[in-house]
Amino acid sequence: MHSTLEEQYSKVPAVTLIFWLIKIAATTLGETGGDAVSMSMNLGYLVGTAIFAAIFAVAVTAQVSARRYQPLLYWVTIIATTTVGTTLADFADRSLGIGYAGGSSLLLTLLCISLFVWHRAMGTVSVASIRTKKAEVFYWVTIMFSQTLGTALGDWTADTAGLGYTNGALVFGMLLAMLVAAYYWSRISRTTLFWAAFILTRPLGAVVGDLLDKPVASGGLALSRYTASTVLFSFILLSLCLLPQRAAEKGH
Repeated sequence: MHSTLEEQYSKVPAVTLIFWLIKIAATTLGETGGDAVSMSMNLGYLVGTAIFAAIFAVAVTAQVSARRYQPLLYWVTIIATTTVGTTLADFADRSLGIGYAGGSSLLLTLLCISLFVWHRAMGTVSVASIRTKKAEVFYWVTIMFSQTLGTALGDWTADTAGLGYTNGALVFGMLLAMLVAAYYWSRISRTTLFWAAFILTRPLGAVVGDLLDKPVASGGLALSRYTASTVLFSFILLSLCLLPQRAAEKGH
């Protein structure tokens, strides 16, 4: 009875314009919030990762246990993946010394494996299929890898590739615009376009977050990480309160 009831409802939001606006805000918050704990509080990347990993574990457990889509719970879980993704990527890239390129390559491999195993097990990786606990576990594992990859990729673009934060944001913004064009004027799989856009919004958020809080000498605006995080979180809360939120429809 419970299993049948669960499968009637999608556990994720409909993919609309407001979904993408909140997603970009959440990924930017992940960068500023993660840096606030690991850098501003001087706790370091390892301790920061442990803190956010614990928060993520609690959030994703509550999310998977929920019987229907709950907007606040869903976005809190997304934010948890972005913050732990930020500190985890920074720990791997900087503390372990594998570098942005190495970290990005490793995480891209893990992401592809996650999507492959998910597709083999469920027959689809469409977000409209997130109606069972098994599918949702695959979904959150994939998101975890994509968020961590996005952090490493954003840092690699801005720092190692030498584009800086503003140019990095422009690059990822242009790539997202190309995906929008492909959505309207091509026959590329909507599921493929969704995951490509989902992945690319994370490095966009990473470079925008760094643009906001990095020192002016490094190309940033030197805003307080706490202030930036508060503003971004407030925007997300207002969006959830004032704008319609609905679950994804079956078959879409």
